[in-house]
Amino acid sequence: MMKGFLYTDSQNEDTEAGWEDLVVDAVGNVIEFWGFKRNQGRVWALIFLRGTPMSAQELQEALGLSKGAVSMLTRELERWEVLRRVRVPNSSSWRFDVETDLRRMISNVFREREAVFITRVRADLAEAEQRAKEEGAPAEVLERVRRMRTLADAMAKALDLFLASATLDLGKMVNLLRETTKAKGRRRRLGRSR
Repeated sequence: MMKGFLYTDSQNEDTEAGWEDLVVDAVGNVIEFWGFKRNQGRVWALIFLRGTPMSAQELQEALGLSKGAVSMLTRELERWEVLRRVRVPNSSSWRFDVETDLRRMISNVFREREAVFITRVRADLAEAEQRAKEEGAPAEVLERVRRMRTLADAMAKALDLFLASATLDLGKMVNLLRETTKAKGRRRRLGRSR
């Protein structure tokens, strides 16, 4: 287990969690591993899995979260365009639906979160370089700060390039899974026939 990562088991001592809980918690664990809030992943996964928009109340009940937690989580996910508010016919309350285009979703999150972070790092390094010059830092120290700033600039350009050209080819992944499943089935049949 990696430091700083808490894998939350969906099973407790009394009962075994249902398959839906296992999926929702697994996605929550992955999202937490990537540095987001575990419950952000759980909210997205539940709505995605059920395939229908859900109200804040339904999310609270299904995930065991407080009203405030659901409100905060949905606002964050909306800001990243991973979640959106929708009206459902014959319902007076807003419901939440999820982005299902994984490429678009990843691009939105990277644009909103990572790009902001890199912009801040670049600004901090530029300011540090300026202050170091003003305070008469040795030339070798100034060079090291300049190299770090250059690396941050390169990271920003790489992120811009990724966002401009990102594609996520799930077709190849699905075909590979199908081939693997077929191969396992053939091996089982061959094992039984011996």
